[in-house]
Amino acid sequence: MSLLVVGLSHRSAPVSVLERASLSADAQSKLLQDTVAAEPAAEAAVLATCNRIELYADVDKFHAGVAELSTLLAQHSGVGLEELTPYLYVHYEDRAVHHLFSVACGLDSMVVGEGQILGQIKDSLARAQELHTAGRLMNDLFQQSLRVGKRAHSETGIDRAGQSLVTFGLEQLARGTDVQSWVRGKKALVIGAGSMSSLAAATLARAGVAEVVVANRTFHRAERLARILTEADDTDVMARAVPMESVPQELTRADVAVSCTGATGLVLTAEAVATAVEGRTGAPVAFDEEPPADVVTPLPPTSVGTDEGCPLDLSAVQQPGFSVMGEAAVAGMDAATLEQHAAWVDNATVDRRTAARRSPEAEAELITALAATVATVGRIPERRRPEPVTVPVRPEPVLFLLDLAMPRDVDAAAHRLAGVRLVDIESLAEASADAPMAADVDQVRRIVSDEVAAFGAAQRAAHITPTVVALRAMAADVVASEIARLDGRLPGLDDRHRAEITQTVRRVVDKLLHAPTVRVKQLAAEPGGAGYADALRTLFDLDPETVASVSRAEDSTEKNPENRGPA
Repeated sequence: MSLLVVGLSHRSAPVSVLERASLSADAQSKLLQDTVAAEPAAEAAVLATCNRIELYADVDKFHAGVAELSTLLAQHSGVGLEELTPYLYVHYEDRAVHHLFSVACGLDSMVVGEGQILGQIKDSLARAQELHTAGRLMNDLFQQSLRVGKRAHSETGIDRAGQSLVTFGLEQLARGTDVQSWVRGKKALVIGAGSMSSLAAATLARAGVAEVVVANRTFHRAERLARILTEADDTDVMARAVPMESVPQELTRADVAVSCTGATGLVLTAEAVATAVEGRTGAPVAFDEEPPADVVTPLPPTSVGTDEGCPLDLSAVQQPGFSVMGEAAVAGMDAATLEQHAAWVDNATVDRRTAARRSPEAEAELITALAATVATVGRIPERRRPEPVTVPVRPEPVLFLLDLAMPRDVDAAAHRLAGVRLVDIESLAEASADAPMAADVDQVRRIVSDEVAAFGAAQRAAHITPTVVALRAMAADVVASEIARLDGRLPGLDDRHRAEITQTVRRVVDKLLHAPTVRVKQLAAEPGGAGYADALRTLFDLDPETVASVSRAEDSTEKNPENRGPA
């Protein structure tokens, strides 16, 4: 069996695709169950965040596993396989381990070094354990990734390379201003009470906001978060909970709003945001209208005969840079007028009264002549250029919105609302592309490489453990059989002597097996050491079913949530 991961993230897919492919908690559970029910996979785990959707599985066939996992991701995300495939990446065996360890350390995050991912990995493992889809490999892999992530944060300065999405988002809202100075005294609205929303609320409280209002669909969770904020020793913020129905009213009072819910639709429409801003300012809020790229501003009116005697009314053309090189430029213009302008360009004169009496055939000839003139001079020159467009100054924002949800909570149209500054996942992705990376990143990469090698060695060594256990069990059976045979031949043997003989025989067997079993574990841990288990089974004629039963017993223990190791 081998580790395989198929997924997509902010590095491989645009935000619009990630948004559509996001998985609800129920969808993640169903995906896990369907994955382990599929033929190539024995166990599975899903890591789904606002920046990534990854499906990990222990598979027995690489190509079949890739095909099955990709199909399952497409089915449960609702994005067609054909559309999803160009954005998927695949990692196998050691590369898959390296990928998850890098993710756990924050190297693959939108903001390098952020620590949010550790909690999300822990939640992913807990979900897989609860659904009994995590066996020995998934438990070992995810628990070790948590240890690697914690080691990276404790032994290096990776935290200095970046920060959480919440902090980074607030920095983008503040636009260069110190976040604590910027938020101090402001009123904040936090929509949602999950891990990201809780972090946002705590970050705002520690930064010095005057008030935090928490809104959530499940009201008691909002109350719990508000109570935690109020009772925290490191803040003195006022916090209260409100039902979701109160969001429009609270948005009118808020200076900053952070939203991160699991809703599948918009939580804040552009109209709702506009209404909130109007409630604050008392004035109507307009959208910033930007003309599409293919719309051009028409030339201002120009009178015939003005501008050095130009005979053509350019306002009738409604095209900047008027030229007869395109059909649109001459549409509706009669040949006589065009000829008159062409003659003017060529410093000639034309009797318009004569030209007006020309037949259609003559007009065709004039158009041909005009084309020849244009080929010589290039174009009919503009006699008046468009006036420069004055861009109105956008008013300073009175409402700051941070949308950390995927799919988005806040209507993207709010970007164009005057008086609003919106930062969402898409704008965060653009801003983080140029974020500097700390020198500690190289140190973290070395840690990841070392840990991947150690994990691979441990897994290869663990692969031979069932064979070693089966060998020792067989040796114990041989000892028991020989002691029983001795009892038959020496029925008068007292208990003290029988115990001494039994212990002596067991010591001999243990000493004979100790060096080979220790050495075979060391050899199996090296690259290419998987064949030593087969050699051991062949040399000692071990029953394959006995070895398999040991493996099943270990997997059963790993899948039992009550036997989880510490994370």
